[in-house]
Amino acid sequence: MLSLSNSTLKLFLECPRCFWLHFNKKISRPRGIFPTLPTGMDSVIKNYFNFYRNIGELPPLISGKVEGKLADISLNLNFVDSDNDLKITGKLDECLVLNDGIYIPLDHKTRSSLPNKVEYSRNYYQTQMDTYTLLLQKNGYSTRNQAYIVYYSPARGELHKGVPFEVEVHSIPTSPDKAFSLYQSAKSCLEGELPPSSTDCEFCLWQKEVSQF
Repeated sequence: MLSLSNSTLKLFLECPRCFWLHFNKKISRPRGIFPTLPTGMDSVIKNYFNFYRNIGELPPLISGKVEGKLADISLNLNFVDSDNDLKITGKLDECLVLNDGIYIPLDHKTRSSLPNKVEYSRNYYQTQMDTYTLLLQKNGYSTRNQAYIVYYSPARGELHKGVPFEVEVHSIPTSPDKAFSLYQSAKSCLEGELPPSSTDCEFCLWQKEVSQF
């Protein structure tokens, strides 16, 4: 059974050829340097949220910016589409639940500066949040096709007192049906012949140039 996640779907959307080679020929893109600071910040933020989950309150950083309370559910979700021999997996950063039992996925993003415009979230993280909504629905949770993305950016302050952060919350509509369709398209891609590269795939462009020597 083929197992796909948001990260592998992202590869498919960036370049079907790289995606096909990754799965069918085990030829992966070269890995660059992985920044460890965002990983460390992610751990700090999640521990911060878990503290407030345990006392039944919204963290002060997002209180008044979002609805509901922190949900007490497993954030590791998967869905098996037996008809298509496909498994979709994902790990939510966080999830909120409203008084009426509606669940809303929430994701943390750290940046050097706040993006301000909601279009940024829709351009870069739409498919990810579509996937999380899909997984919630397929696991029996009611949603209203909405997601929150919380941005954290370091602010000026006295560092010996701790690093202050500015916070901005974007609420975006989600389409789980669109996500499901993309996963089906990705699986179909793997079942066919080697597809052409995306015109803007830097990896394939580099390979094409190097092959001339």
